[in-house]
Amino acid sequence: MPRVVLVTGKGGVGKTTTAAATAVRAARSGLRTLVMSTDAAHSLGDALDVDLRTARTWDDSHEVEPGLHALAVGAHTAVEADWQVVRDYLLGVLDAMGVDPVVADELTSLPGAEEVTALAALALQTQRGQWDLVVVDCAPTAETLRLLALPEVLGWHLDRLLPAQRRLLTVLRPAASAATGVPVPGPEVLLVLRAWRDLMVEVRTLLTSPRASVRVVLTPERVVIAESRRVLTSLSLHGYAVDAVVVNRVLPGSAPGDTDPWRTAWTAAQASGLERVRESFRGIPVLIAPYLAGEPIGVHALEALATSTTSERGPVPAIMDDVDVPVMRVAADGNDFVLSLPLPLVSAGEVEMARRDDDLVIEVGGQRRVVTLPSVLRRCVVQNADVGNGVLRVRFERDEEQWASGR
Repeated sequence: MPRVVLVTGKGGVGKTTTAAATAVRAARSGLRTLVMSTDAAHSLGDALDVDLRTARTWDDSHEVEPGLHALAVGAHTAVEADWQVVRDYLLGVLDAMGVDPVVADELTSLPGAEEVTALAALALQTQRGQWDLVVVDCAPTAETLRLLALPEVLGWHLDRLLPAQRRLLTVLRPAASAATGVPVPGPEVLLVLRAWRDLMVEVRTLLTSPRASVRVVLTPERVVIAESRRVLTSLSLHGYAVDAVVVNRVLPGSAPGDTDPWRTAWTAAQASGLERVRESFRGIPVLIAPYLAGEPIGVHALEALATSTTSERGPVPAIMDDVDVPVMRVAADGNDFVLSLPLPLVSAGEVEMARRDDDLVIEVGGQRRVVTLPSVLRRCVVQNADVGNGVLRVRFERDEEQWASGR
């Protein structure tokens, strides 16, 4: 399986340039590299200085130079063809309910089409055995978080929808359709939903493996750093590893005797910002990308940017090693059990949590994760929770009635 690096950051910090530079350097070091864009703006072609049009199929990549291909992913792929099967069924349901056809058409457009397409394209490209490295130029952070949450969220819903629909098909089809006039989904609808569910499992497994990581791009400014801190917390919440933080557009230090107030003020502000970055992302490699004299456009300029990017730990490799994934763990503690989840840069007051049947709903800063509890915890009740040293710990105690009954 290839190494996968997803590059994201607040809009305007240079994430596309960073993704392109990472890919160019990797390709020129001998790695078979694909850089793909899931950002609707699709400025990857501009950075590479090639005519990169939105692909109509997942195989429609552009050879930038030997060893380097680029792909701009759009929503018009086989995902929409699959969705048409589901959409036709939904249109029939809405028609039976008397919904205006124009309104029905709007209601049945594919939600999250670009996110689903991006995940499908990524899964396909990693399966092909053609690449050593896949670099993904993601959308700005909010959209990226929605993209990365989608495999687990959609998989969770499909897991619950499919059994109910199968029962409906085998038991209630004639009665339900006759009594209500509402069509019951046919087996072709369930086949599509099953395929999507399997896709979500595959993508989630890929992106939470040691072969995949997220690289956060930022500039040394207070507002950008604050958002990037929240991104790190949200990524950890969903179980994704961050392999590096790239601080972009760092100005050179002031020369001795420099009295220009604008330059000295910005240099001091960036130095302060860099110190805050080091404190916030302690334990994660911090890469420094300089503010170049010219705009890095084209493969030669991008390679120059990549090779001039430095790390306090030494030279920056063309590709990062496998990563330590933030994993949820459950351990026995006497008669109790403790669920631990890495959750950096938050306090207990910022975490909201609720038990919902066999799920634990955790929300931090507007990001929500629904954790399906392992079987041992389903027979327990939440006793308390705390956050310390970057880890959320939830203590469960046995529900003696359920344990006695063996449920």
